[in-house]
Amino acid sequence: MSHSLNEIEAMSKRAARGAGLSWGLAEEAAKGTRWLSSFGFPGTEMLAGLLTMNDRIPSIDVSPVSLRAEIWHAPARRMSPLIAGAALSDCAVRLLERGRIRMENVNFPLLAVPFMGGAALRLGRPVAAEWDGVRLATDGKRLCVQGESEAFLTRLADQMVFSAPADMTGQQEPVMRADVSEESWGSWLNSHIAHLPPQPKKAVCAAPARVSATTIDETYWAQVHPVRSAYAEQKDRHDCDRNPDPCRNRRSGLPCAG
Repeated sequence: MSHSLNEIEAMSKRAARGAGLSWGLAEEAAKGTRWLSSFGFPGTEMLAGLLTMNDRIPSIDVSPVSLRAEIWHAPARRMSPLIAGAALSDCAVRLLERGRIRMENVNFPLLAVPFMGGAALRLGRPVAAEWDGVRLATDGKRLCVQGESEAFLTRLADQMVFSAPADMTGQQEPVMRADVSEESWGSWLNSHIAHLPPQPKKAVCAAPARVSATTIDETYWAQVHPVRSAYAEQKDRHDCDRNPDPCRNRRSGLPCAG
């Protein structure tokens, strides 16, 4: 089935949130799925596999233990590409300073690639990722792909290496629509969306209406200000003296002493 990128992003966000991801990480996952789909990769299928694999697993168990370590690893001995990719984007400057960041045991490594785009845009330089003999590089807008297609879709990469700056060769341009398998679109999306927690209701506070002096009629003015101060009376007389047309004050709703 062919779907627009907006549809893919919206459905992926709801599914990720229904699988237990935080709203922020669900949004990042949806944007990444859209980004991969725009370049012809099966982003929804890979996200489906990841959500199923990490179902009911605490995020801390599949997060990097330390971002300062020589090799990033997770307590569960397998790392979420979404959490690792988000951390990589935040550490873009550190990536440029070190030249390389290594990660081990990354599930569905292709899902970490879209976060390279954010890092590349932040640095203003291309970023590359390599695993199992494949290489992808991006400047945030275009993507360069090298390697066998099967390796891109692997469910576990023993080691994944990110580097910056990177060379851009064999560039691909994104498209506006993508093909999505009927199974991933109909089954896993709906199953995760069924567990989508309700959004908290926002308190609606009605702000007091602002009433302009030009729209106040004399009845309303008398109700609000039953006793007018001497200063107000003097100001009205002054306004009438300055205004040769005393009816103008009446039309504006202000009492006229003239």
